[in-house]
Amino acid sequence: MYKNEIPMTFPKNFLWGGATAANQMEGAWNEDGKGLTTAEVVKKSQNPLEMSANDVSMNTIKVAMSDMTDKMYPKRRGIDFYHHYQEDIKLFAEMGFKAFRLSIAWARIFPNGDDKEPNEAGLKFYDHIFDECHRYGIEPVVTISHYEMPLNLTLKQNGWFSRKTIANFTHYTETLFKRYQGKVKYWMTFNEINAITGGFTATGSVDDQLSLNQQSQLRYQAVHHQFVASALAVEQCHKIDPKAKIGCMLARMETYPKTPNPIDVRANQLQDQLNLFFTDVQVRGEYPEFMNRYFLENNIKIDMDPEDEKIIKHGVVDYLAFSYYMSSVVDATQKPEKFNGELLGDGKNPYLETSDWGWQIDPIGLRITLNELWDRYRIPLFVVENGLGAKDKLTSDHKVHDQYRIDYLKKHIIQMKEAIKDGVNLMGYTTWGPIDLISAGTSEMSKRYGFIYVDQDDEGNGSLKRYRKDSFYWYQKVIASNGEDLS
Repeated sequence: MYKNEIPMTFPKNFLWGGATAANQMEGAWNEDGKGLTTAEVVKKSQNPLEMSANDVSMNTIKVAMSDMTDKMYPKRRGIDFYHHYQEDIKLFAEMGFKAFRLSIAWARIFPNGDDKEPNEAGLKFYDHIFDECHRYGIEPVVTISHYEMPLNLTLKQNGWFSRKTIANFTHYTETLFKRYQGKVKYWMTFNEINAITGGFTATGSVDDQLSLNQQSQLRYQAVHHQFVASALAVEQCHKIDPKAKIGCMLARMETYPKTPNPIDVRANQLQDQLNLFFTDVQVRGEYPEFMNRYFLENNIKIDMDPEDEKIIKHGVVDYLAFSYYMSSVVDATQKPEKFNGELLGDGKNPYLETSDWGWQIDPIGLRITLNELWDRYRIPLFVVENGLGAKDKLTSDHKVHDQYRIDYLKKHIIQMKEAIKDGVNLMGYTTWGPIDLISAGTSEMSKRYGFIYVDQDDEGNGSLKRYRKDSFYWYQKVIASNGEDLS
């Protein structure tokens, strides 16, 4: 609809906050009846510049299960949020958070994944979390499955490759929706669902003994089962708690063709299609036609039950959430590499700076992404991860002068505001890691994102004391001014 006026700033009810994941922060991995998760058998990387989260086999799982310590498995200890949650949420409230994105550890509710009855101690823990958030006027934004699942489901039925896992998941989601009705207004089904093509982290399925083609078959079959499970969860949520909203979540990386050469442009278009295939299914409710050719040419055949397409059609999400950290360049002459579940071009963009970990910093790319997703889907968008991993230094007087983080976030917030002026319906912004936590890919601690410094090193040594960084006070001003004061 044509309007003479355009929005000039963030909406009054904008959800400013921060985002976390249970397996990267909670700790207490063997307390109060919790079961072992897939995230807790992934050994930390020996090279912090290399991803290790998908380097899992049945043999490495057996080794992990025989080691009942957290020395080589930092996601077991996290930052001990389990025992520090009151202190941490109070710090989030001091910054003025309107929203706190967190995930629920499935194995804390159903230790084996297929238990008939939930673990009451696990349910109570999240009751306490949500109550503490509401005490400060903070809306919980809850991811139901964030790169972990009960390990028993891997051992018993190879995770999401098995259709049986759909029923396990829907039993879990029904339990959550009933228990937390009225306490959680915003849900998301799967974190970065497109990362499933990367392997074990998102599938919970072991495929290291398979050929590349067999791995692709397994992973796309696993994501089909997640599509069905997500759609069923959407319908459950709408029925049990009609006031709640439930969304999907995508790992989004804007990509550009390396040159104007049409072969580069087409390669970039294909890259984009493969990325947005996942949200096409969850937002539009059907498999896009371009995947027919992709599946045929890559010898992939999805096994569907007769009712699956109908279920997916009826279970479309209310909003689209996504992570955005960087952009990349696609070169048709280079074979793309796999990175955290996404296909990435090998080429570097000469116009962009890079982080300590080689990620290309591209704030304008966020505006481009927001416009593209809004044009394609026309449902509310939610930036639920964005941030800068850096090697922060704690001074002798317990300060962290992280102007580089402020500069990164400031530039991205400016571009979000521009996107809102463009007409994009943006509902919120939760930065990744408002408090330092364990890295998803390498399980290191030294890659820090937070506004709050946690005294713990890569080996787990430290007091676990929390210290406010310079960015803490800056973000406090940003939220208080609803994005107007970025100085």
